[in-house]
Amino acid sequence: MAHALVVDDDRSIRLTLEKLLCSEGYAAASASNGHEAIEAIRAGGLDVVLLDLGLPQMDGIEVLAAAQAVRDVPPIIVITAREDMHSIIRAVQLGAYDYLVKPLELDRLKLVVRRAVQSREASRTLQEFVSRATQDFQVGNIVGRSAPMRELYMTIGAVSTSRTAVLIEGESGTGKELVAKAIHYSSPDRERPFIAVNCTALSRELLESELFGHVRGAFTGAIGDKIGRFELAGSGTLFLDEIAEIPFELQAKLLRVLQERTFERVGDGRPVALSARVIAATHRDLAAMVRAGQFREDLYYRLKVMEISLPPLRQRMEDIPLLVESLLRKINFDVHKRVTQVSPEALDVLRNYHWPGNVRELENALTRAVVLATGTVLEANLLPVGRSMPAPTAELPQRIAPLRDVERLHIASTLTHTGWNKRRACALLEISRPTLDRKIEEYSLTRDTEEPS
Repeated sequence: MAHALVVDDDRSIRLTLEKLLCSEGYAAASASNGHEAIEAIRAGGLDVVLLDLGLPQMDGIEVLAAAQAVRDVPPIIVITAREDMHSIIRAVQLGAYDYLVKPLELDRLKLVVRRAVQSREASRTLQEFVSRATQDFQVGNIVGRSAPMRELYMTIGAVSTSRTAVLIEGESGTGKELVAKAIHYSSPDRERPFIAVNCTALSRELLESELFGHVRGAFTGAIGDKIGRFELAGSGTLFLDEIAEIPFELQAKLLRVLQERTFERVGDGRPVALSARVIAATHRDLAAMVRAGQFREDLYYRLKVMEISLPPLRQRMEDIPLLVESLLRKINFDVHKRVTQVSPEALDVLRNYHWPGNVRELENALTRAVVLATGTVLEANLLPVGRSMPAPTAELPQRIAPLRDVERLHIASTLTHTGWNKRRACALLEISRPTLDRKIEEYSLTRDTEEPS
């Protein structure tokens, strides 16, 4: 049960609001002055505070200022009879969650309290992971000593001190989200939330709701209010993975949000301030998509204030031994094994393979080998890659197949290989289920589709 505190010097208002909150399922207490309010806030255990500005001796503005020194301050909703701009601006500057003007609209009051409590619950859930995440995603845990990686470390160090937008580009499996987390957890805002959104995993309607939130009744199925990822991120970091997959019509809305630093929940016309730093990532060539008219040029330049290009693993093969050592520690812990050594033959195999799936493919290959290993040494025969799989050469065939044909054949082959198990096919192709369904429809694939010989 959520706990609420009503702060007002008018006894009748305190009793009325306490009764209302109790009827809504909250445990309600009250304070008649600012000093009692600060004592209750410092004692902890509160999920929301309703604070009247017009208090005697210590007014609501002073209470807000004093509350900022409390480590875990709950959302404070200001109630005021003064509808003057100065009071409202000052209250917001001091961290007020929202403000309500007397006489109170009870439906509006209940809605704001409910949102504040939801925000509080989300914040608590996120903070449980901050300590562990800070350890897991320091720059030092991105493995590599090659020249491209040293340059990457310097870039991370530079961008982590600012709050500018960052665009991370690189092939699938190169660690784009890991870099985004390293930027966040190396920044002064490391104690604030890091919120990730996979833009390929949701339909347009769900993506808009996921990003901006919605209010009850905004669309069919919206049975309650939902806080969006922009709002959950607060003044932390919002990571938009696979930004190239955002529908074109939604790109205009995202651009407006980044320009104006405000957004609106779906079905709600009131603006909400955007405080989060935005980091976007993609494995696609956004510049080429802009030239092809598939991605908005103005949004592209808004996202790439700072640009980071991650090197594929084949361009930093000298990092393979370090990566293997680091990944083995993680894999041994995950699967409860003690494979601590790699045979020279196995290391040669790993060094001579071209790794089209990059570090993710390397981790998968090592995981399979560790699971199958019977001793402490990882042998070459356990690896799902081998010397018979040479790296691609610079020679081009006389006829280059169109990309569309290559993609169609690859998807059809994968579906045949998995017996049309779409879940396994999505995992192998590293795409979402909606994307796979769209490709199947686009290429008119069926179980009877024959692979070209």
